[in-house]
Amino acid sequence: MYNRGVSGTTTQFLLQHIGELVLDLQPAKIFINIGSNDIDFGISEKTFIGNYERILQTFQQKLPQTTVYIMAHYPMNPTIQAAKSNNQNSARSNERLAQASQQVAQLADKFGYEFINVNAGLADENGDLLPKLTFDGVHMFSDGYKIVLKNMYQYL
Repeated sequence: MYNRGVSGTTTQFLLQHIGELVLDLQPAKIFINIGSNDIDFGISEKTFIGNYERILQTFQQKLPQTTVYIMAHYPMNPTIQAAKSNNQNSARSNERLAQASQQVAQLADKFGYEFINVNAGLADENGDLLPKLTFDGVHMFSDGYKIVLKNMYQYL
């Protein structure tokens, strides 16, 4: 099992490095959760979704035997993010992440991949990432990823 998640990674970066990050590994399964940085960095929706679609096309062409799971984006905590961030004009929000998740769910359907939401237990009643799971409102402590992993067991 390899985790290729790196802070600041965008869909464009993944496209540019898809060979060494994914294809060379010849994985049996891929769980992809990418794009929240695209949103935060102000990359247009058209570019973000276009890049995501090209990533999935590459998987389909180069890894036809690989099972691909498209993951819903994780929630964030806007209060903590605003307090901790130097980027006061962040475009990332739970509403925008939910919209992006709907869009990638449509891509999953288009490519015949399964869309999964493994976020149960991460958010409060308002849909915000629990404060105890994040240090900056966006990135999770290991306890948050333990919840995600527990929710992923059925797919592993």
